[in-house]
Amino acid sequence: MAHRFLSSANRFSARFAFIFTVSLSCTYLCYSIIFCRSTVMTNQGYEGKRCPPSKNAGGKKLLGKLDNCASLELRSALDQSAAHRGSSKAPASSGSHWADVKLRNMSVAQKYGNKKLPNALIVGVKKGGTRAVLEFIRIHPDVRALGTEPHFFDRNYDRGLDWYRGLMPRTLDSQITLEKTPSYFVTREAPRRISSMSQGTKLIVVVRNPVTRAISDYTQTLSKKPDIPTFEELAFKNRSTGLVDSSWNAIRIGMYILHLENWLQYFRPSQMHFVSGERLITDPAGEMGRVQDFLGLKRIITDKHFYFNRTKGFPCLKKPESSSQPRCLGKSKGRTHVQIDQEVLEQLQEFYRPFNIKFYETVGQDFKWD
Repeated sequence: MAHRFLSSANRFSARFAFIFTVSLSCTYLCYSIIFCRSTVMTNQGYEGKRCPPSKNAGGKKLLGKLDNCASLELRSALDQSAAHRGSSKAPASSGSHWADVKLRNMSVAQKYGNKKLPNALIVGVKKGGTRAVLEFIRIHPDVRALGTEPHFFDRNYDRGLDWYRGLMPRTLDSQITLEKTPSYFVTREAPRRISSMSQGTKLIVVVRNPVTRAISDYTQTLSKKPDIPTFEELAFKNRSTGLVDSSWNAIRIGMYILHLENWLQYFRPSQMHFVSGERLITDPAGEMGRVQDFLGLKRIITDKHFYFNRTKGFPCLKKPESSSQPRCLGKSKGRTHVQIDQEVLEQLQEFYRPFNIKFYETVGQDFKWD
Protein backbone atom coordinates (compact mmCIF):
# COMPACT_ATOMS: atom_id res chain seq x y z
CA MET A 1 0.00 0.00 0.00
CA ALA A 2 2.81 2.40 0.94
CA HIS A 3 4.71 1.45 -2.24
CA ARG A 4 1.65 2.20 -4.37
CA PHE A 5 1.27 5.62 -2.67
CA LEU A 6 4.93 6.54 -3.30
CA SER A 7 4.67 5.47 -6.93
CA SER A 8 1.61 7.68 -7.44
CA ALA A 9 3.39 10.65 -5.80
CA ASN A 10 6.43 10.20 -8.07
CA ARG A 11 4.24 10.18 -11.18
CA PHE A 12 2.49 13.36 -9.99
CA SER A 13 5.83 15.12 -9.35
CA ALA A 14 7.14 14.17 -12.78
CA ARG A 15 3.95 15.35 -14.43
CA PHE A 16 4.07 18.67 -12.51
CA ALA A 17 7.73 19.24 -13.46
CA PHE A 18 6.93 18.60 -17.14
CA ILE A 19 3.99 21.04 -17.15
CA PHE A 20 6.06 23.71 -15.34
CA THR A 21 8.93 23.37 -17.81
CA VAL A 22 6.61 23.68 -20.82
CA SER A 23 4.91 26.77 -19.31
CA LEU A 24 8.24 28.42 -18.58
CA SER A 25 9.46 27.74 -22.12
CA CYS A 26 6.31 29.23 -23.66
CA THR A 27 6.59 32.32 -21.49
CA TYR A 28 10.23 32.82 -22.50
CA LEU A 29 9.34 32.38 -26.17
CA CYS A 30 6.56 34.99 -25.97
CA TYR A 31 8.80 37.54 -24.26
CA SER A 32 11.51 36.95 -26.88
CA ILE A 33 9.09 37.57 -29.75
CA ILE A 34 7.73 40.78 -28.15
CA PHE A 35 11.23 42.10 -27.39
CA CYS A 36 12.50 41.47 -30.91
CA ARG A 37 9.49 43.22 -32.46
CA SER A 38 9.96 46.24 -30.20
CA THR A 39 13.65 46.48 -31.11
CA VAL A 40 12.96 46.32 -34.83
CA MET A 41 10.28 49.04 -34.63
CA THR A 42 12.54 51.28 -32.53
CA ASN A 43 15.37 50.95 -35.03
CA GLN A 44 13.04 51.73 -37.91
CA GLY A 45 11.80 54.84 -36.09
CA TYR A 46 15.35 55.92 -35.41
CA GLU A 47 16.30 55.43 -39.05
CA GLY A 48 13.38 57.63 -40.06
CA LYS A 49 14.59 60.46 -37.79
CA ARG A 50 18.29 60.17 -38.48
CA CYS A 51 20.00 63.58 -38.56
CA PRO A 52 21.89 64.67 -41.68
CA PRO A 53 25.67 65.00 -41.31
CA SER A 54 27.29 68.44 -41.15
CA LYS A 55 29.24 69.69 -44.13
CA ASN A 56 31.52 71.95 -42.15
CA ALA A 57 34.70 70.37 -40.86
CA GLY A 58 35.25 73.12 -38.30
CA GLY A 59 31.75 72.61 -36.94
CA LYS A 60 32.37 68.84 -36.70
CA LYS A 61 35.54 69.39 -34.74
CA LEU A 62 33.86 71.89 -32.44
CA LEU A 63 30.85 69.70 -31.79
CA GLY A 64 32.47 66.31 -32.34
CA LYS A 65 31.48 64.99 -28.94
CA LEU A 66 27.80 65.73 -29.50
CA ASP A 67 26.03 62.98 -31.42
CA ASN A 68 22.33 63.60 -30.96
CA CYS A 69 19.88 65.38 -33.26
CA ALA A 70 19.88 68.53 -31.17
CA SER A 71 23.63 68.93 -31.54
CA LEU A 72 23.40 68.35 -35.30
CA GLU A 73 20.64 70.94 -35.64
CA LEU A 74 22.78 73.39 -33.73
CA ARG A 75 25.78 72.42 -35.86
CA SER A 76 23.79 73.10 -39.03
CA ALA A 77 22.93 76.59 -37.81
CA LEU A 78 26.58 77.24 -37.00
CA ASP A 79 27.55 76.06 -40.48
CA GLN A 80 25.15 78.51 -42.08
CA SER A 81 26.28 81.37 -39.84
CA ALA A 82 29.91 80.62 -40.69
CA ALA A 83 29.01 80.65 -44.37
CA HIS A 84 27.33 84.05 -43.94
CA ARG A 85 30.45 85.54 -42.37
CA GLY A 86 32.71 84.01 -44.98
CA SER A 87 31.69 86.48 -47.68
CA SER A 88 31.01 90.20 -47.69
CA LYS A 89 28.39 90.04 -50.44
CA ALA A 90 25.06 88.32 -50.65
CA PRO A 91 24.57 85.77 -53.44
CA ALA A 92 22.00 86.23 -56.14
CA SER A 93 19.60 83.87 -54.36
CA SER A 94 16.06 84.97 -53.56
CA GLY A 95 15.13 86.83 -50.39
CA SER A 96 13.00 83.88 -49.32
CA HIS A 97 16.16 81.82 -48.81
CA TRP A 98 17.46 84.27 -46.22
CA ALA A 99 14.03 84.45 -44.62
CA ASP A 100 14.16 80.67 -44.21
CA VAL A 101 17.65 80.90 -42.73
CA LYS A 102 16.47 83.63 -40.34
CA LEU A 103 13.54 81.51 -39.16
CA ARG A 104 15.76 78.47 -38.73
CA ASN A 105 18.36 80.39 -36.74
CA MET A 106 15.65 81.89 -34.54
CA SER A 107 14.19 78.45 -33.87
CA VAL A 108 17.58 76.95 -33.04
CA ALA A 109 18.54 79.92 -30.87
CA GLN A 110 15.30 79.67 -28.90
CA LYS A 111 15.96 75.97 -28.25
CA TYR A 112 19.72 75.90 -27.65
CA GLY A 113 20.86 79.52 -27.34
CA ASN A 114 21.77 81.50 -24.25
CA LYS A 115 20.71 84.90 -22.99
CA LYS A 116 23.71 87.18 -23.30
CA LEU A 117 24.47 90.82 -22.68
CA PRO A 118 24.27 92.79 -25.95
CA ASN A 119 27.26 93.02 -28.30
CA ALA A 120 25.86 96.17 -29.88
CA LEU A 121 23.51 98.99 -28.94
CA ILE A 122 21.49 101.53 -30.90
CA VAL A 123 21.98 104.42 -28.48
CA GLY A 124 20.33 107.31 -30.32
CA VAL A 125 18.94 109.59 -31.28
CA LYS A 126 15.26 110.08 -30.53
CA LYS A 127 13.25 110.80 -33.71
CA GLY A 128 16.32 110.08 -35.80
CA GLY A 129 15.20 106.77 -37.34
CA THR A 130 16.30 104.28 -34.68
CA ARG A 131 13.16 102.13 -34.95
CA ALA A 132 13.67 101.77 -38.70
CA VAL A 133 17.29 100.66 -38.23
CA LEU A 134 16.23 98.13 -35.59
CA GLU A 135 13.45 96.66 -37.73
CA PHE A 136 15.68 96.52 -40.81
CA ILE A 137 18.65 94.87 -39.08
CA ARG A 138 16.42 92.32 -37.33
CA ILE A 139 15.78 90.51 -40.61
CA HIS A 140 19.45 89.49 -40.70
CA PRO A 141 19.80 85.81 -39.66
CA ASP A 142 22.83 86.55 -37.49
CA VAL A 143 21.13 89.26 -35.43
CA ARG A 144 18.76 88.77 -32.49
CA ALA A 145 17.32 91.99 -31.12
CA LEU A 146 15.12 93.01 -28.23
CA GLY A 147 11.96 94.61 -29.62
CA THR A 148 11.19 96.93 -26.71
CA GLU A 149 13.36 99.66 -25.22
CA PRO A 150 14.69 98.41 -21.84
CA HIS A 151 16.07 101.80 -20.70
CA PHE A 152 18.58 99.93 -18.56
CA PHE A 153 21.47 102.38 -18.67
CA ASP A 154 19.31 105.44 -17.94
CA ARG A 155 16.29 104.40 -15.84
CA ASN A 156 16.74 100.81 -14.63
CA TYR A 157 20.46 100.55 -13.89
CA ASP A 158 19.85 99.73 -10.23
CA ARG A 159 18.15 96.47 -11.29
CA GLY A 160 21.53 95.00 -12.17
CA LEU A 161 23.07 93.21 -15.15
CA ASP A 162 21.37 89.90 -14.40
CA TRP A 163 17.97 91.57 -14.80
CA TYR A 164 19.18 93.21 -18.03
CA ARG A 165 20.53 89.93 -19.41
CA GLY A 166 17.23 88.25 -18.63
CA LEU A 167 15.43 90.61 -21.02
CA MET A 168 17.55 89.59 -23.99
CA PRO A 169 16.51 87.03 -26.62
CA ARG A 170 18.36 83.72 -26.69
CA THR A 171 21.23 83.73 -29.16
CA LEU A 172 23.83 81.34 -30.53
CA ASP A 173 27.51 82.15 -30.05
CA SER A 174 27.70 83.15 -33.72
CA GLN A 175 24.85 85.68 -33.42
CA ILE A 176 24.83 89.31 -32.31
CA THR A 177 22.59 90.42 -29.46
CA LEU A 178 21.23 93.93 -30.00
CA GLU A 179 19.00 96.40 -28.18
CA LYS A 180 17.79 99.95 -28.84
CA THR A 181 17.19 102.80 -26.42
CA PRO A 182 17.61 106.25 -28.09
CA SER A 183 17.74 108.19 -24.83
CA TYR A 184 21.12 106.64 -23.97
CA PHE A 185 22.90 109.11 -26.27
CA VAL A 186 21.86 112.11 -24.16
CA THR A 187 22.18 110.38 -20.78
CA ARG A 188 25.31 111.57 -18.98
CA GLU A 189 25.92 108.28 -17.12
CA ALA A 190 25.22 105.93 -20.04
CA PRO A 191 28.72 105.81 -21.65
CA ARG A 192 30.44 104.98 -18.36
CA ARG A 193 27.85 102.33 -17.47
CA ILE A 194 28.00 100.68 -20.89
CA SER A 195 31.79 100.70 -20.80
CA SER A 196 31.67 99.01 -17.39
CA MET A 197 29.54 96.25 -18.91
CA SER A 198 31.88 95.78 -21.88
CA GLN A 199 34.52 98.07 -23.33
CA GLY A 200 34.16 96.29 -26.67
CA THR A 201 30.48 97.17 -27.21
CA LYS A 202 29.64 98.52 -30.66
CA LEU A 203 27.47 101.63 -30.73
CA ILE A 204 25.09 102.75 -33.48
CA VAL A 205 23.86 106.36 -33.54
CA VAL A 206 21.18 107.44 -36.02
CA VAL A 207 21.37 111.20 -36.56
CA ARG A 208 19.20 113.61 -38.51
CA ASN A 209 19.10 117.31 -39.31
CA PRO A 210 18.64 118.71 -35.78
CA VAL A 211 16.02 121.24 -36.92
CA THR A 212 13.85 118.56 -38.56
CA ARG A 213 14.45 116.28 -35.59
CA ALA A 214 13.27 118.95 -33.13
CA ILE A 215 10.07 119.54 -35.13
CA SER A 216 9.42 115.79 -35.27
CA ASP A 217 10.00 115.57 -31.52
CA TYR A 218 7.54 118.40 -30.90
CA THR A 219 4.96 116.84 -33.26
CA GLN A 220 5.07 113.60 -31.29
CA THR A 221 4.63 115.41 -27.98
CA LEU A 222 1.79 117.51 -29.41
CA SER A 223 -0.08 114.35 -30.44
CA LYS A 224 -0.08 113.26 -26.78
CA LYS A 225 -0.47 116.70 -25.17
CA PRO A 226 -2.44 118.97 -27.49
CA ASP A 227 -2.53 121.84 -24.97
CA ILE A 228 1.25 122.49 -24.89
CA PRO A 229 2.65 125.87 -26.05
CA THR A 230 3.57 126.42 -29.69
CA PHE A 231 6.87 125.24 -31.09
CA GLU A 232 8.13 128.82 -31.40
CA GLU A 233 7.29 129.59 -27.76
CA LEU A 234 9.25 126.57 -26.54
CA ALA A 235 12.20 126.93 -28.93
CA PHE A 236 13.07 130.56 -28.10
CA LYS A 237 13.78 132.44 -24.93
CA ASN A 238 13.26 135.65 -26.85
CA ARG A 239 11.54 135.33 -30.22
CA SER A 240 12.29 138.89 -31.33
CA THR A 241 16.05 138.56 -30.79
CA GLY A 242 16.18 134.96 -31.97
CA LEU A 243 17.67 133.70 -28.67
CA VAL A 244 17.23 129.92 -28.73
CA ASP A 245 16.34 128.08 -25.53
CA SER A 246 18.97 125.31 -25.54
CA SER A 247 17.62 123.94 -22.26
CA TRP A 248 14.48 122.68 -24.04
CA ASN A 249 15.09 118.97 -24.56
CA ALA A 250 13.89 118.98 -28.17
CA ILE A 251 16.58 121.54 -28.98
CA ARG A 252 19.32 120.13 -26.75
CA ILE A 253 19.20 116.60 -28.20
CA GLY A 254 20.23 118.01 -31.60
CA MET A 255 23.44 119.50 -30.21
CA TYR A 256 25.08 116.20 -31.08
CA ILE A 257 28.70 117.18 -30.52
CA LEU A 258 28.08 118.01 -26.85
CA HIS A 259 26.79 114.51 -26.19
CA LEU A 260 29.40 112.84 -28.40
CA GLU A 261 32.28 114.35 -26.43
CA ASN A 262 31.00 112.49 -23.38
CA TRP A 263 30.94 109.17 -25.27
CA LEU A 264 34.46 109.63 -26.61
CA GLN A 265 35.79 109.62 -23.07
CA TYR A 266 34.89 105.92 -22.85
CA PHE A 267 34.79 104.60 -26.43
CA ARG A 268 37.06 104.82 -29.47
CA PRO A 269 35.60 106.48 -32.59
CA SER A 270 35.97 103.14 -34.40
CA GLN A 271 33.41 101.65 -31.99
CA MET A 272 30.77 104.13 -33.05
CA HIS A 273 28.87 104.12 -36.34
CA PHE A 274 26.72 107.07 -37.41
CA VAL A 275 23.72 106.43 -39.63
CA SER A 276 22.28 109.30 -41.66
CA GLY A 277 18.55 109.53 -41.01
CA GLU A 278 18.10 111.28 -44.36
CA ARG A 279 19.99 108.64 -46.37
CA LEU A 280 18.11 105.93 -44.49
CA ILE A 281 15.03 107.21 -46.33
CA THR A 282 16.56 107.80 -49.76
CA ASP A 283 18.97 104.84 -49.77
CA PRO A 284 18.02 102.33 -47.05
CA ALA A 285 20.03 99.50 -48.62
CA GLY A 286 23.20 101.58 -48.71
CA GLU A 287 22.87 102.72 -45.11
CA MET A 288 22.04 99.22 -43.90
CA GLY A 289 24.95 97.83 -45.89
CA ARG A 290 27.29 100.06 -43.91
CA VAL A 291 25.60 99.01 -40.66
CA GLN A 292 26.16 95.35 -41.56
CA ASP A 293 29.82 96.07 -42.35
CA PHE A 294 30.24 97.82 -39.00
CA LEU A 295 28.76 94.85 -37.15
CA GLY A 296 30.95 92.38 -39.08
CA LEU A 297 27.98 90.81 -40.84
CA LYS A 298 27.53 89.59 -44.37
CA ARG A 299 25.57 92.04 -46.54
CA ILE A 300 22.33 90.11 -46.72
CA ILE A 301 19.98 93.10 -46.38
CA THR A 302 19.97 94.72 -49.83
CA ASP A 303 17.76 96.91 -52.03
CA LYS A 304 15.68 93.82 -52.83
CA HIS A 305 14.24 94.01 -49.30
CA PHE A 306 12.77 97.53 -49.58
CA TYR A 307 10.04 99.51 -51.27
CA PHE A 308 9.15 103.17 -50.77
CA ASN A 309 5.80 103.83 -49.07
CA ARG A 310 4.62 107.14 -50.52
CA THR A 311 1.85 107.50 -47.94
CA LYS A 312 4.24 107.35 -44.99
CA GLY A 313 7.13 108.94 -46.82
CA PHE A 314 9.76 106.35 -45.94
CA PRO A 315 10.90 102.87 -46.99
CA CYS A 316 9.27 99.68 -45.76
CA LEU A 317 10.30 96.04 -45.91
CA LYS A 318 8.82 94.04 -48.75
CA LYS A 319 6.29 91.34 -47.98
CA PRO A 320 8.00 88.03 -47.12
CA GLU A 321 6.59 84.93 -48.77
CA SER A 322 5.39 83.64 -45.40
CA SER A 323 3.26 86.75 -44.76
CA SER A 324 0.32 88.41 -46.45
CA GLN A 325 1.39 91.91 -45.41
CA PRO A 326 4.53 94.01 -45.99
CA ARG A 327 6.42 95.11 -42.89
CA CYS A 328 6.10 98.83 -42.32
CA LEU A 329 6.61 100.95 -39.22
CA GLY A 330 3.58 101.68 -37.05
CA LYS A 331 0.99 104.43 -37.33
CA SER A 332 2.99 106.66 -34.98
CA LYS A 333 5.76 106.85 -37.59
CA GLY A 334 5.52 109.18 -40.55
CA ARG A 335 3.28 111.82 -38.92
CA THR A 336 2.77 115.06 -40.81
CA HIS A 337 4.89 117.69 -39.07
CA VAL A 338 3.44 120.91 -37.77
CA GLN A 339 4.03 123.90 -40.07
CA ILE A 340 6.83 126.17 -38.87
CA ASP A 341 7.51 129.67 -40.16
CA GLN A 342 10.47 129.84 -42.55
CA GLU A 343 12.18 132.54 -40.49
CA VAL A 344 12.09 130.25 -37.45
CA LEU A 345 13.67 127.45 -39.46
CA GLU A 346 16.46 129.73 -40.64
CA GLN A 347 17.16 130.97 -37.10
CA LEU A 348 17.39 127.40 -35.81
CA GLN A 349 19.58 126.40 -38.73
CA GLU A 350 21.94 129.25 -37.88
CA PHE A 351 21.93 128.24 -34.20
CA TYR A 352 22.90 124.64 -34.97
CA ARG A 353 25.52 125.42 -37.65
CA PRO A 354 28.61 125.63 -35.36
CA PHE A 355 27.56 122.48 -33.52
CA ASN A 356 27.03 120.67 -36.82
CA ILE A 357 30.40 121.70 -38.25
CA LYS A 358 32.26 120.44 -35.19
CA PHE A 359 30.22 117.24 -35.26
CA TYR A 360 31.13 116.65 -38.94
CA GLU A 361 34.82 117.14 -38.17
CA THR A 362 34.75 114.78 -35.20
CA VAL A 363 32.98 111.87 -36.90
CA GLY A 364 34.57 112.40 -40.32
CA GLN A 365 31.25 112.73 -42.18
CA ASP A 366 29.49 115.69 -43.77
CA PHE A 367 25.76 115.15 -43.30
CA LYS A 368 24.96 118.27 -45.38
CA TRP A 369 22.44 119.76 -42.99
CA ASP A 370 23.55 123.34 -43.74
